Amino acid sequence: MDSLPNTADALSSPAAFQDGIVSRLQDLVLQTADAEDFFKELAVFSASLLAPPGGEVICNVTVARRKRPLTIASSTPRAREMDELQYSFGDGPCLSATRTGKTIYVGDVSTERRWPEYVLAVAAHGVRSLLCVPLELEGDSSAALNIYSSAVLGFSLEDIARAELFGEQSAKTLRLELRLTQLRDAKEDLEAAMKSRTAIDIAVGVIMAQNRCSQVGAMAILRKASNSRNIKLRDVAAGVIQSISPAPELRTHFDE
Repeated sequence: MDSLPNTADALSSPAAFQDGIVSRLQDLVLQTADAEDFFKELAVFSASLLAPPGGEVICNVTVARRKRPLTIASSTPRAREMDELQYSFGDGPCLSATRTGKTIYVGDVSTERRWPEYVLAVAAHGVRSLLCVPLELEGDSSAALNIYSSAVLGFSLEDIARAELFGEQSAKTLRLELRLTQLRDAKEDLEAAMKSRTAIDIAVGVIMAQNRCSQVGAMAILRKASNSRNIKLRDVAAGVIQSISPAPELRTHFDE
C-alpha cells in the first residue's frame, strides 16, 4: 500500500467543498424514489465528483453486514465487476477497508504484493490504481467507497483528501438512507400484517355466522383448514371471504 501522508492541508477550500457535498447528498435523499435509486445516484455522483482533473474513475459502494460483503451500487457495470472479482478471491483492498476502517490506496497494482491474484485480475480489466475509503455505519455493518482508475498513480494527495472528506459526509447520508429504508420496510410489513389480520377477522365472523359457533371455535375451524390444506391462514381467510363476496375490498386504518 502506498503511504498516506497527512492530508489535512491538501484541500484548498475544504469548507466550501464540504458544503457542496452536504447540499448534493441532501438532494439525493429527497429526490430519489427508493434506496436502490439513492445508492445508484450516490455511486454515479461519487465517480463524477472524485475524478481527478482531466481523468475518469469508476466507483462502487460496498456494504458488509455480518461480515458478508455486498456491492449495493456501482457507477458502471464494469465497476461492479471489479468488486465481484474481489469477493471471488475472498479478500482485497475494499474488503480490508471495510474491516479495518482505514483508507487504502494502491497507486500501482503491478507493484502491490498483498493481494497478488486480485490485482492481477483487475489489471487485466484495465485498472491501474485504486482508492478505498471506509464509510462508518452502525452496529455490525461497515462500508467502503471504492474508486478505480485506469492511470498509474491515479490519485494525488488532494484527491485522497477529497475522497476521505466525501466519505465522512456520504457515510452520514448512507446511515440516514438505511434508517429510512428500515422504517419503510417496517411500515410495509405492518400494513401487510394488518391486512392479513383484517381478512382473518372477517373470515372468523363469517364462520361464526354460518356455523353458529364462538370466535374461538371459528378460529379453530380456520386453522384446521389451513393445516389440512397446507395453505397459509390468510389465504384460507381470503377464500372464505371470496365465497360470500366475489370482489371484496378489504380496508384497514393504515390505508392511505
